[in-house]
Amino acid sequence: MKRTWWKEAVGYEIYPKTFYDSNGDGIGDLPGIIQKLDYLADLGVNLLWICPFFKSPMDDNGYDVADYLSVDPSFGTNEDFKRLLSEAHSRGIKVIIDFVLNHTSDEHQWFIEGRKNRYSKQRQYYIWKDPKYDEYGAILPPNNWGSFFSESAWSYDEAAKQYYMHIFSKKMPDLNWENASLRQEMYKIAKYWLDAGVDGFRLDAIAHLAKDLSFASSLQTPNIEGYTLDPSKFSSIPRLFDYLKEFKDQVLIKYPRIMTIGEVGGSASTGEALKYSNYKDGLLNMVFNFDTCWENGAYGSDEKLDYQIVTDVKNLKTLFKKWYDACRGKAWLPIYWGNHDHPRVVSQYGSVRYRDESAKMLATTLLFMYGTPFLYNGEEIGMSNVDYTRITDFKDVSALNYARKASNRLNEDQILRFLRRTSRINARTPMQWEDAPHGGFTTGTPMQKVNGNYPSVNVASEQNDANSILNFYKAAIALRKDPLILEAVLDAPFELVEPDHKDVFAYLHQGDHIAVLVISNFRSYEVPFKLGYRVKKILLHNYPTMEKRGLSLQLRPFESYLLELDLG
Repeated sequence: MKRTWWKEAVGYEIYPKTFYDSNGDGIGDLPGIIQKLDYLADLGVNLLWICPFFKSPMDDNGYDVADYLSVDPSFGTNEDFKRLLSEAHSRGIKVIIDFVLNHTSDEHQWFIEGRKNRYSKQRQYYIWKDPKYDEYGAILPPNNWGSFFSESAWSYDEAAKQYYMHIFSKKMPDLNWENASLRQEMYKIAKYWLDAGVDGFRLDAIAHLAKDLSFASSLQTPNIEGYTLDPSKFSSIPRLFDYLKEFKDQVLIKYPRIMTIGEVGGSASTGEALKYSNYKDGLLNMVFNFDTCWENGAYGSDEKLDYQIVTDVKNLKTLFKKWYDACRGKAWLPIYWGNHDHPRVVSQYGSVRYRDESAKMLATTLLFMYGTPFLYNGEEIGMSNVDYTRITDFKDVSALNYARKASNRLNEDQILRFLRRTSRINARTPMQWEDAPHGGFTTGTPMQKVNGNYPSVNVASEQNDANSILNFYKAAIALRKDPLILEAVLDAPFELVEPDHKDVFAYLHQGDHIAVLVISNFRSYEVPFKLGYRVKKILLHNYPTMEKRGLSLQLRPFESYLLELDLG
């Protein structure tokens, strides 16, 4: 297999707004990331994905871009970003950035100019439609499409006297990729950052650039307000691949050392993913899907109690294997538990009660699978979901829209329980650096409230504990980079062991020089597991001793092994 730098990398996503604040204004910034590069290099990660830092009114925390070519003053300056690149590269760390292609802020100059003049060039950069009218003459949206943010996908603009489309926040109008001039503007932006030295892009919401140009209403049953979220109207529509081919031919192919990874979301099939990223004529290097992020039933669980949220281990490993089988030899895979839009993995698939054991188990399970692993900041110290007690603590447009809509059928406690379980704010609390006010994230007042467990869950305390989650991650990453182990992980088949086991996630890589076996108990109780192999060495283990009963391991809560097997 041809190796490229990104196939051997260990990735790490940084949400800059809550990573580290260097100037005490309560907002994480680029100089703050620079100050933590030694920490990241020591952790062993060598690929950073940095979420948006462009000029923005921050309706959606920077994904609503007002100026693609300028760093938002809250994050620093363009010179700060150039210095970040230089400092990261000097440590052997590559940097990719979020490139938001589907939409801008409504405060972008294009939208401001476009709403003024129906015949302007900028008006064509967005998707505008005339209103419909009911029998009383009241205006109605052009169709019944809903957005991902619990509202209509259309908003009426009084100045323009038309509706504009937005599949996310109403302050994030969708761009019209059918317009050739708009596409050229986006390509210029990409070249600007590539010429500045970035090592590639994570392409946000890439699956949604093409729309059903008939704009016909969905046949799905609408909600009480008359709209329905139907991703088939704006997800992986064939025309999208024409846009991406043009992007590749006019921009990406001219920068052969970069890496591109597209966010295609939870509705993409393996077949569709191969269209994006196959080795022969794919348009991107790999794609993020969300198939393996919600296998505990938390998604859509607002009327369930916490004890009813149970990981479907069998299906979880089946999904990883499905993607491996579909892509091995044909396309590359990223592997991950979540990102800035998902709950914390310790709360999702692990246990706060067994934080130490489950966080280490999740590290072992992820880091030795085939593909490029991506960690999310704070994962390496076992950060967990929020402990907020007020809905207003969830400073997020998606969460607040949900709470408003749900208030007619759920009480406040039910809404809070669901948000604590599923809200993307869980991933967006300040990074917990030390046992100090606000977790050491800032000397000021943070824009987002810190999780209350920071006195015991923080980087400083874990750095000084040889048995901590953080030091376990360091050891696991170092093992993955071992040449023999990496060869087995990337080149030898990924084989599930006892794939029908409902509690244990076990898999094997049997290479030419080494065979490694991962065994992970995903339960908070003991589970027996038959060990059908001769063990040469325990490479990684999250308990101090091994418990065996004959040929079976007696796996304790969230116990996990990385074993080297005897090939003799």
